[in-house]
Amino acid sequence: MTDADYALIGQQLIIGLSNGLIIALVALGYTMVYGIVELINFAHGDLVMLGAFAALTVIGVCGFQPPADGGIPWTQLVVLLTVVPLFTAGLNWTVDRVAYRPIRAAPKLTALVTAIGVSFVCVNLGLFWGGAPMAVFGDGRAAAAAKDVPDLLGYRNLLGKDAALVLTSKDVLVAVITLPLLTALTWFVKRTRTGTAMRAVAQNPVAASLVGIDVNRVIGATFLIGGALAGVASVILALYNNTISFQMGFRCGMDAFTAAVLGGIGNLPGAVLGALLIGVVRALIEGLVPGGGQWSSTVVFATLILVLVFRPSGLLGAKVREKV
Repeated sequence: MTDADYALIGQQLIIGLSNGLIIALVALGYTMVYGIVELINFAHGDLVMLGAFAALTVIGVCGFQPPADGGIPWTQLVVLLTVVPLFTAGLNWTVDRVAYRPIRAAPKLTALVTAIGVSFVCVNLGLFWGGAPMAVFGDGRAAAAAKDVPDLLGYRNLLGKDAALVLTSKDVLVAVITLPLLTALTWFVKRTRTGTAMRAVAQNPVAASLVGIDVNRVIGATFLIGGALAGVASVILALYNNTISFQMGFRCGMDAFTAAVLGGIGNLPGAVLGALLIGVVRALIEGLVPGGGQWSSTVVFATLILVLVFRPSGLLGAKVREKV
């Protein structure tokens, strides 16, 4: 292999790890909800889509533009990473309160169908939102068309113009924001009182309620946290790819759900591991294999099948004894 080949592999690894960290933020919302209420929230990917539309709306309303000096727009990022996660957290909590909580005791199939219905509602909200009469939305002339997000971060190579690898501020931003969040979430779940209540409800909601834990309040907090993580992911995703669409939730949600299952659904570190694996595998296939863009999803799902064949509980999932 030549130096150019090694450089190409290294570049694809950077892209894969960046995308994997974004997927991890979304996958954590999936796995947290499933771990507590055993609900596969298919609307979670579409929540990310709505968060991306909210981010573009904030950019348009506030008139955000790339800094003239080519630096990182910290003030703009703080505004986006405050407003959008609050919006998605509130929306996720509302969905739980209105759609999921009334059917908590219903059969699992009922909750699953409800989640699919909520997903369709979110997609149509995104389509309607895409027709907003704002300049950033094309003045509402083509609601279904993909929307361009202003490039607030730029593509300047932090390693130098002549470097073989390209490391942009976008790649650094993904790691700087995502890794502390993942660490903080792990600490929160393991060390705080609310986190302890979450783990208790996940193990046995009836027993948790008998010892005084407000199960509905804990589930609501889980939806709030998962929604906030989706909001952070939507901001990073919009700024990283610079394009959003009302249909982006399906691909994002499918990758995140696959990552959660691959790592062991209900397991937070497993969701992160599964997301990183998907990001790296997809990037390597698309970057190194001719026509790999057409085969990347096939390889990802083939990897998932192989893992589940030999380890049905996922990479880090605990083996559960079936009750008979």
